[in-house]
Amino acid sequence: MRKILLAATALVAMTALAAAGGGGGNGGGSGNGNGNGNGNVGSNNGNNNGNSNTGSNNGNNNGNNNTGNGNGNSNGNANSGSDNGNGNGNHNSGSGNGVGNGNGNSGSHNGNGNGNGNSGSGNGTGNGNGNSGSHNGNGNGNGNWGSGNGNGNGNSNSGSYNGNGNGNGNWGDGNGNANGNANWGWYNGRHNGNRNWGSWNGNYNGNTNRGWYNGSDNGNYN
Repeated sequence: MRKILLAATALVAMTALAAAGGGGGNGGGSGNGNGNGNGNVGSNNGNNNGNSNTGSNNGNNNGNNNTGNGNGNSNGNANSGSDNGNGNGNHNSGSGNGVGNGNGNSGSHNGNGNGNGNSGSGNGTGNGNGNSGSHNGNGNGNGNWGSGNGNGNGNSNSGSYNGNGNGNGNWGDGNGNANGNANWGWYNGRHNGNRNWGSWNGNYNGNTNRGWYNGSDNGNYN
């Protein structure tokens, strides 16, 4: 499990560096990088969102309405295509929640609605990144309470409707991590690692499937 958290931390760090160093802003399209970093209270919230997107309607509405420290940063960056990397890293409270979501997607409707509404520490980070195709890596890492929950879900999927709805609604420590990643095809790796109570439940489910309707509904309600 430490490897998962370290990987998620590394992803966040790399994303933040890329966003900070890009400097080129948005380009090559329309409706990119709007409505980011508003209504935050505390320190170091809602930074480095909506940068270096190309295409249309990418990297919008990220990093808003967070309270605490270091929440909602480095979301919605470096997407290409349309409707990718939106609505990530919002409404978190505590520290280090909702960071590094919805980055580096290509295609359409990928990496949206990740890392929102978490409270505690280190929840909902590193979700919905590096997907290609359509409707992959959405709705991961939301509504967790405690520490180290709902991280590293819905990444590196290709095809359609893969890696969605993972790592949500967990309570405790280290639940619902690394689910719904690296699937190929349609409707794989969905609804894993949700609504667990306690520690280290619902991890490593629904990964590296090929085809249709594989690896779904695993590691829930433990």
